[in-house]
Amino acid sequence: MSHADLATIRHYHRLSKHLPERYAPGPGQLDWKNQPNPFRRFAGSTLLPLPMARHGGLRYRQLYTPATAPQALTLEALGALLELGLGLSAWKEIDGSRWALRNNPSSGNLHPTEGYVVLLQALSPDMPAGVYHYAPHEHTLEQRAIFGAAAIAELQALLPGIPALLGLSSVHWREAWKYGERAFRYCQHDVGHATAALAFAARTVDWPLHLLYGADDNAIAALLGLDRNADFADAEHEAPDLLLALGGDPDDYPERLGISHLQAVLADSRWQGQANQLSPQHVAWHALQQVAEASQQMGGWPTVRLPAAVAAEAASTDDNPDAVMTIRLRRSAVSMDGSSRLTQSQFRELLQRLMPADTPPWQALPLPPAVSLLLFVHHVQDLAPGLYLLARGKHHAERLQQQLRTPHLGWQAVPGYNVPLFCLSHNTDWRDAAQLVSCRQEIAADGALAVAMLADFDATLSDIGPGAYRSLFWECGLLGQILYLQAEAAGLSGTGIGCFYDDLLHRIIGLDLEEEQWQSLYHFTIGGREEDRRLRSSAAYAHLQR
Repeated sequence: MSHADLATIRHYHRLSKHLPERYAPGPGQLDWKNQPNPFRRFAGSTLLPLPMARHGGLRYRQLYTPATAPQALTLEALGALLELGLGLSAWKEIDGSRWALRNNPSSGNLHPTEGYVVLLQALSPDMPAGVYHYAPHEHTLEQRAIFGAAAIAELQALLPGIPALLGLSSVHWREAWKYGERAFRYCQHDVGHATAALAFAARTVDWPLHLLYGADDNAIAALLGLDRNADFADAEHEAPDLLLALGGDPDDYPERLGISHLQAVLADSRWQGQANQLSPQHVAWHALQQVAEASQQMGGWPTVRLPAAVAAEAASTDDNPDAVMTIRLRRSAVSMDGSSRLTQSQFRELLQRLMPADTPPWQALPLPPAVSLLLFVHHVQDLAPGLYLLARGKHHAERLQQQLRTPHLGWQAVPGYNVPLFCLSHNTDWRDAAQLVSCRQEIAADGALAVAMLADFDATLSDIGPGAYRSLFWECGLLGQILYLQAEAAGLSGTGIGCFYDDLLHRIIGLDLEEEQWQSLYHFTIGGREEDRRLRSSAAYAHLQR
């Protein structure tokens, strides 16, 4: 473990904090002519259109049940998985401006996350084993590489029983254009969003999706072609994030998958395609570049065996809509009505979904749970308003009880729940505080509840190493996607809040600002969405003529 890398990460984390008296370094004003293209393409690649997902076969709650892999991966299943995981959900338009929404949420709708498919076997004569980039605008795969017979044999020996891998990478510039130094945080949130979205999408076609925990960053970059400098030329770099395996037994996955294990594969692969440039000009955010280098994961990920799922305390049948439609209808609310509430049964189910279990989406990121949730409860049926804590990790409750050093907060286990829920401040109005710590945004006060995600920061970095800085945000993004879909299924809406005053929240709940043992990494709110009637919507793929 590099102490220099950990020091770089801690420096970046402090620099990228928002404070009431100053925001993290950013562009100040946006250069709209330089706004990054939200769609990466590889010119010269063979294009392979994908079929769309169908709805009507799975209900929402079934997304949280284990999948059983079919006999063979089909083109229809792959098309549905990529559409529901990374594809478009709608178009919005106002005053001549038009933009796409996607099934995976993103900070500022900037979408730094790129998706790849590594086929270990042919799906059709036109789709041989190889590497493909997913182009969401066209719902098409771009063929980046074709594997020879030796490469296929090597990969199948390394990864038995796995027909395909899904790879994620990040274009940090897409977020830095708007958010400056804080952008690295948002890119990692979006990796978590996309991982959960893909896990749920895979469940709709009955395929399990697991983290390929042994793959290091160099291996991911080489396998996806991200390190092929000539293929990117003047185009923006993509940083490797993770690989997810469709099917197979995680116990059979290689404990270590480095670039040295892929030499035969890379030697027997034929590449094609040239990446497009997303912006004509770029601003170098030095701390962002430094933390990206410092947080590389070069030894794989330490995973845990997930606990068996506890049956959720079911809400009404009205909260169990069609799974595919729920995924497609997810939206980020811009404002809340201030009055909508969660029923008690909806709240109980929400808490249960947020706990790790041996089901989607947790199988796709089975890391030791490091994030607990502060809940600013505003409008929940049969629950007094106040500040609560959902303790998600081992010993989180005991340690936080010792470390929250403030006399105005109590610590009382809430009876009647099958999750570790604690009341810190009973029958009190925390709406103003929720709004204040979330950069004074009214949406944090106007929902049914707001959430602050507290990460076991210091201990996780010490245990796992510098790469854990990324995985902490991934866990937060995964939790965010659960919150999004639970809100949608309940007839409400959610919104991730990336702008918050880090240390002001820490001060309010009594955390020592110097120790940095716990850090808030993401905020969220759920409530009744107020519609902007000026916006016009159109179907996601009406522009395709198929």
